[in-house]
Parts: sequence; structure tokens; C-alpha cells
Amino acid sequence: MVHTCVVAGCRNRRTPGTTLSFYRFPRDPERKQRWIAAVNREGWVPNEGSRLCSTHFISGKQVKNPRSPDYVPSVFTSAPLSSNMKEAGACEMYDKQEAQVEAANALLFLQGQGRFLEDHGQTRNQEEPESVSSSLSSCDEEDYKTEDYKIEDYIEEEISLTRVNQMGSPVKNIPPDYESSLDALKKENMELRESIEKMSFTEASFRNDPEKVRFYTGLPNYFVFETVMMLLMPHMKGDKNAKLSKFQQLLLTLMRLRLDLKNQDLAYRFGVKVATVTRTVHRIINIMFITLVPTAVFWPSRAELRKNLPTALLCMYPDCAVIVDCFRVSLEKALSVDVNQEHASTALTVPAHATVNELKYVIGVAPQGVVTFVSRGSPGHVSDKNLVESSGLLCKILPGDVVLAEHDFDIEGLVGARKAELKITSRNCYENCQSGQDGDNFSLVGTHSDKANVHRHVGKVIDMVKRRYSMLTGPVESPFMVVDRTSNVSTFDKIVQVACALNNLCISAAPLE
Repeated sequence: MVHTCVVAGCRNRRTPGTTLSFYRFPRDPERKQRWIAAVNREGWVPNEGSRLCSTHFISGKQVKNPRSPDYVPSVFTSAPLSSNMKEAGACEMYDKQEAQVEAANALLFLQGQGRFLEDHGQTRNQEEPESVSSSLSSCDEEDYKTEDYKIEDYIEEEISLTRVNQMGSPVKNIPPDYESSLDALKKENMELRESIEKMSFTEASFRNDPEKVRFYTGLPNYFVFETVMMLLMPHMKGDKNAKLSKFQQLLLTLMRLRLDLKNQDLAYRFGVKVATVTRTVHRIINIMFITLVPTAVFWPSRAELRKNLPTALLCMYPDCAVIVDCFRVSLEKALSVDVNQEHASTALTVPAHATVNELKYVIGVAPQGVVTFVSRGSPGHVSDKNLVESSGLLCKILPGDVVLAEHDFDIEGLVGARKAELKITSRNCYENCQSGQDGDNFSLVGTHSDKANVHRHVGKVIDMVKRRYSMLTGPVESPFMVVDRTSNVSTFDKIVQVACALNNLCISAAPLE
């Protein structure tokens, strides 16, 4: 709607781009009559569409403070003022700055702050704010919400309000303890930021905290973590709308392996849904199985084995290629499977139908302490001989190699068929040496207990992997027993191999010599 100013002789209209404001007549009867008298049109009564432009106010806009000269329009050049308007104008004794001060005071009072500014050092009357409040409250609330009136004008006036000191320079009304309060708030804000940063799972919080990296990922430092991330990043899913960044996807998965945290726990920690955690863990495990395992778990060449053979084995078994052992992991829920059908391509001989309560893995450890072979999981009642025969370990043994194993590891015939030699360690001697060295790093010594230490060496590696990644201690949850159709490998089998690969990236049990 196009509005035209109702003042006689005024041609101002509301048009696009105009900077003028057009005000409707007040709803308060007394103030409305004063506006009508100011317009000075005999016998004229405003309607809902009547508007008054801002050029008829001293400050260029209306002010709803009764003490302000712009409470009633007073600037008219084309028409004489009525006698009532002249009387009203004569009563206004405050200048423009005083009007702004009073307008800000009235706004603060309406907002419940009840604090008035000093009037150049003079004491205000206690009853004066009440009269101002009552006068303002008589104005209709709807009048404040019109399209022509902006409450921000009052707020801007209050913010820019200043008092003039004796020298005439503006002085902000700032409390005496403002600076100290501001410094205290800044310090508190910084402490809160640091606290939140320490508790958060961001790259910055891990980059300079190796202890945090070891606790949540099992990796020795952030450099190793970053190396793994760079290897996996081209295969990881990440976009602007993703709930988790690539860093958080890898961190979440490693926390699942390291601490065996439940999906619900991880969902709370990372602020996502349980389904997101489940999908992320399975996807990242699959990526690490494809990219990381072939890089970190591999059978070294004979030249590499001989080059870094520990001193103890160099004297007794210079041709040692691998130390073989088995470990078991229990299942959360027993499975009833057709084992012969499941392992039709293997040489396993077990009952046609069996209840599986645990999984059994054969593991090969190089003399240097790194894992070089891990089999797929088999039912716990499968014999060591059948497990080794079906695992594919024998295919990696070369003629002349020496394989170390326990006395009850009945694979001498299998190893002999590969023109290699099986050396059995003594369990009794091993048990008599349980009080030996502890910790992640130890060396094999050339004494009468060498055989026991050889056996203890591989046991130490298995314990280290399980201790570093608690998920391998079991029990295995049913969803991780699902077999991937593309690779024909269960998720938990992938987890075992991924854990061994990550362990190889850390300091080995037997340092290279």
C-alpha cells in the first residue's frame, strides 16, 4: 500500500527507496488527540490508513517517551500550529540529547532492569520512574509491533548513550570492576576450551598426546596413526554431509578393537546413531583387511630372516623360519554349523554337525617377533594337525627351513613333506621358566633354557596382540561371525588379521639385532 502524509501541504509518499518513515496515529486517546491537534486540519479525523511522515519530528522519528519533544509531531512548515500544539511545545524543556537519555531509561524500565541513568549528577525523584512507567504502559502493546516502529532504535540509543563530563568528552558508563571481570571471564573461557579439547576426539587432541594415542588406539604415537590413516584414506568414505570425518571413522574403529567398547558406548562418545557406528566399524575393518594386512602381515624372504635373526636363534637355529602356535577365542553365542560343508575344501575331519563354542587360530611368528601368518578361524575341537594342514601355512615353508613348535604340535610329518625340519620345544622347561622377563620387549638368551624361551617368545607375541586389542579376548559377538560373500571371510577373521597387522606396526617383542 502507498501511504501519503496527511499534513496539509506535505507531498511525501511511501515509495520504493525512500528513507522516510510513516507512522500511524497512536491508539492512546490522549496522545492521539495531541497528534490530531498538531496536524491542525479542522473537522478532520484519522482512519486506519492515515499516516504521518518522519519529517514532522525534530529527530526524524517518533519517540514514545512522554518527556521527549518528539512524543508529538512539531515540525510543520506548510500549516500553522494550533493553540493546543503551541502549549504542548512550550512544555517541552529538554533538548535532543536529553530526549534520547529519557527514551533509553524508559526502555530499560520496561525490560525490568529498573536502573536509570543519572541526570548530570542530579538526584532523580523516586516517584518519577513510576509516572514514566504508567504513561508508557497506557500505550497499546500492539502499537510497538507496527511495521513502522523498530524497537532496535531504542536499543541502539541505549548502547550509544554517553554522559558528558566537565571537559565535554563522552564517558561510557562502565562499572569500576569491568576490566577485572573481563579478564576473569577470558581466563575461564580459555580453561573451558582446553578442558573440552582434552575430552574431545579431534586430531588436535591426539596430535601432541602420545599417551592418549596409545590408550585409545594401541599404536605407539600419532605418527604411526597418521601413517595408517594416509594408507587407508583413499579408500575411506568421507563427504561434507558425513556425520564422522575420516579421522573419526578410523579412531572409532580402533577404539572398538582396542577397548572392546560396545556400539552404544561409541555412539554416545561420537554423537551418532548406533547404526552409524556399526556400519563404520564393518567398513573400516574391511578396508584395513584389504589394504593394511597385505602390507604389514607377510612372509619375509629367507635373506631377510637371516639378516635380522636374534642372537640366541642364530646360534641354535640359524635356519629358523617361523615359530608356530595356536590360540582360542570364545563365542558369545554357540553356533550350530555344518562344519564339513563349511570347510569342504579343507582336510578337516569332524562330525557332520557340531556346536561351536570357540574359534581356533594358528599363528606364525617370525624370530624377530612380528606376526607373519594368521589362519582363518576354525571350530575349537579341530586338531592342531588338521588346522595347520588346512590353513595354508605349509605352502610358505621352503626346503631346509626350521619350524619351531610345542611338543604336542603333531605336524612333524606335514613339515617333513615340505623337506623342512620341525623342532619341538619343551613345555616342562617352559613352565619352569615362567618367572622370566616380562614386558613387551625381551631377548632370547643362549643358555640351557633357550628352548623354553623360544616357546615363550611366540606366546609373548600372542599375549601382546590380545592385550593391545581387547576384542581378541572374546567373547565374539554374533554379528561379527557373518561371512562376507565377496571375500568368503568372516568379519572377526578380518579383525584378527587386522589386529596382528597393527601389532606389527608397533615395537616388536624381540628387538632386531
